[in-house]
Amino acid sequence: MKVALIEANTDLGVKVDGANLGPHVLSEHFKNKYDIKVVNKPNIPKERERKNRKKNLEGVNIFDEELYNLVLSLKRENIFPLTLGGDHTIAIASALASIKHEDSLGVIWVDAHADYNTFETTITGNLHGLPLAANNGRCKELTKFHDGNYYKNINTVIVGGRDIDDWELPNLLKDNIKVFSTDDIHKYGAKEIMRQAFELATKNTNGVHISYDLDVIDPLLAPGVSVPAVSGISVDEAYEIADYIIENKDQVKSLDLVEYNPTRDINHVTEYIAVNIIEKIADNFSKK
Repeated sequence: MKVALIEANTDLGVKVDGANLGPHVLSEHFKNKYDIKVVNKPNIPKERERKNRKKNLEGVNIFDEELYNLVLSLKRENIFPLTLGGDHTIAIASALASIKHEDSLGVIWVDAHADYNTFETTITGNLHGLPLAANNGRCKELTKFHDGNYYKNINTVIVGGRDIDDWELPNLLKDNIKVFSTDDIHKYGAKEIMRQAFELATKNTNGVHISYDLDVIDPLLAPGVSVPAVSGISVDEAYEIADYIIENKDQVKSLDLVEYNPTRDINHVTEYIAVNIIEKIADNFSKK
């Protein structure tokens, strides 16, 4: 199958600047190898008002609608979309475009954060804390461009969660979202946790969307992210997750790698990890 890399160049969903620069830095490593598409954030001022729980809502929606249409068009051409973020709001577009095409999908959210806040529960108003909830049918103001199915709670799995907001936790409990923690990965192994995650996400669906946030890795090992969370997974575990995705590529319909922030990186170490993950996945998926 042909693979396209998408630069989703936005940081409107997070107060920290710089995540919009990450996709281009990463795609430069593959410019002579893969078709690269580009979506840039709209040229509007970034809102920073602390009390606003819907910061940059208009800009995020403008960006995501363009990305949504691009991913959907690639899917219709039988091209595998590998979307490089950018902050995690890009996954609203990529994941919903994928389920629009496939009709029924599960989602595996590899992330230190649950991203399951709503406008009512978010403390910061940074919209990159809401995309998984939006993909499951909450936060409809973030999905006006989508007219397909949403993801079912029973097929939604978080892998590597360890930094969940107090107000966000009731949302997860109410919707019965399965969360595998970083400790679970350490205890049982990344391969076993991913096996269970795939089993849940693909049950009675047509496949799975994977959204992989680099902040799942311990920030001492991968500092180049906007919102680091201490005590993360190892680089080896991060690669094992990628390897399991490859082993089950026939079930994977779309994938994101998000939140690389080159302004926070040290000696390009996070860039190197991200490039390795992208290369593993893109090279193997192009052999479908």
